[in-house]
Order: sequence, then C-alpha cells, then structure tokens
Amino acid sequence: MTSLTLLFADLLSAQNQAIELGKVHWIRSIQTAQRHAKSSGKPILILFQEVPGCLTCQNYGSEVLSHPLMVEAIESYFVPLAIFNNKGGSDREVLEIFKEPSWNNPVVRIVSHDLTEWTNRLSSNYSSLGLIEKINTTILKTKGKIPEWLQLLEEEFKSQNREIDKVYIGMPCFWSGEKHYGALVGVMATRAGFMAGAEVVEVQFDPSKISLEKLIENGQAFGQANKIFLPTNQKIFMNSIIVKPISEFKADTESKYYIYNSLYRFLPMTRLQSSRTNSLLGNLQCPDQILSPRQIHLLEKIKQNPSKYKHHCIEQDIQEAWRNLIP
Repeated sequence: MTSLTLLFADLLSAQNQAIELGKVHWIRSIQTAQRHAKSSGKPILILFQEVPGCLTCQNYGSEVLSHPLMVEAIESYFVPLAIFNNKGGSDREVLEIFKEPSWNNPVVRIVSHDLTEWTNRLSSNYSSLGLIEKINTTILKTKGKIPEWLQLLEEEFKSQNREIDKVYIGMPCFWSGEKHYGALVGVMATRAGFMAGAEVVEVQFDPSKISLEKLIENGQAFGQANKIFLPTNQKIFMNSIIVKPISEFKADTESKYYIYNSLYRFLPMTRLQSSRTNSLLGNLQCPDQILSPRQIHLLEKIKQNPSKYKHHCIEQDIQEAWRNLIP
C-alpha cells in the first residue's frame, strides 16, 4: 500500500474503537508507554476516561479527540496512553498510582517516562482549547518552539470561546479584499460575496486583537474599504467610510478565490488556516508553513492524482472533510 493508504488505514482503524477515545491510537499499557517514552524522548499523554461513558465522555471523544489536527498533535509529539477509570486490573493500578477517582469524567495528564508531571492535571475542562493549551505548553518546554500550525489551532479554539464580531466590508474587488483581510492578525475567517448589489467581504474578527476602526483603516489604506454594512443599532464613529444597513449576504461561488483556483481546494483545513492560505496564495507565497505534516503529505498525494478528487473542501468543517477523504 502507498504511504497515504497506510495513513488512512490507520485513521480508519481508529474509527472502530470506543467513541470515548476519539480517533487517537492509544496504548493501553503504562509499562509499554514508559518504554516508548524513554526510547523516543516523548512525554506520555495519559487520558483517564470512562469507557463506556456518559455523554460528557462521549462528546470529548467525538469532538476533542477526533479533530484531525488534535489527533496529529497527540500522535506526533506524545506517547498516547488510555486508562479506563471504570475498570479493574492494570487500569485500576494506574488510577491508584496517580490517585485518580473511578467513574470520572475525562482527565488528562502529561508525564515523562518516569511519570514526572510536565504540566498541571487537566480536569473539569472538556474543551478543545483546554487540551491544546496543555499540548502546546508541553511542546514549548520539550521542543523550545510550537509549530505554526499548532499556534493557529490554539488561536482558532480560543476564538470559539470569545465573542467574535462580524462585519461586511464593501470594496471594488472582493477577491483582492478577501486576500487582504485574511492575512490580518485578529481576523479569524473571511468569505467573499454580495450584499445590496455590492461586492463585500464578510470578516469575522476578534475585537480584543483588532478593532473595527483599525480594520477599516487598514482596508482603506490598501483600497479595500469603500463602504461598510452594519445593523441599524450598531454605530461606527468614522466619517471616512459610507455606512449602509445590513441586508442579505450571498456568498460568491468562488469565495477563497486563490484556494479555489489551486489544488489546495481539496485539502481539509480549519477556517483560520483557510483564510491565511488564501492570502498567502494570493500573494504568491507558499502556505505550507501553516499546514501540518499530515496535511502536507495529503497535499502531495492530491498533486500526484488531482482527478481523483471531485469535491472541494472550501468552507467545509475540517473533521467532516477529513472523514470524507478516507477511502
């Protein structure tokens, strides 16, 4: 089998395990995990999980532990070990070592081969953000640098836990505008489309990182903001921009124009990755710097046989898009 087939065969086999464990390939013996950790120099990421478990446990597996980039981070930088907290035998022995309660919601610990803690115990936090923060903190301690794709993933998860604003900005060409806004720090997602007969870009942004006024000023400096569409109850104190009432938005069929006209359109990405990739391609730069190794691996296979891929992944949920690519 090809390396891509082997990769997807691995992912497919993970689908057959308990939903509480997600798509990660877990070791079930602490002694085996310790040997692997010692020989590889990787920390052990221990999941204490109830299997079969309650809805919280199931959601943690199907959402947090099934996100393809989370799975890749765990399998690439750690030795994954799953301990069932509702079983006896060796599982019970590990619970006693760490003084973990039985029949509990998911808990994650990251330890060295001699079981020394790398970070604080993760409990009562069942979000993707909680886990990626622990992962990135450990990678920074062990490797000295967090890969850019994991920095973006943490930023994406943070945006899901913050109030994100959305605005529609009119301009002469929404393809150029989407390329411009997608590169700005604080912009989390973009879409090109139409509103009230005008070409606009829908910009979702984190107001803690960039204000609406700064967003407009930046766009005007590059000719990418001649009007703005706002709800009638929202005000902006800028005399340099025409303000119009918001109306129905219709996405362009070639939103993410530069991705749409490249083979990157078949690659599953997060929304933030997609916006940044579109900007990099539009500026004739290679976006591979913000992609994970598995994404790059998949992209190489797409380039070898593009006719095999019939449907683009633009604006599609990364987990759904990745799942659909498994043969």
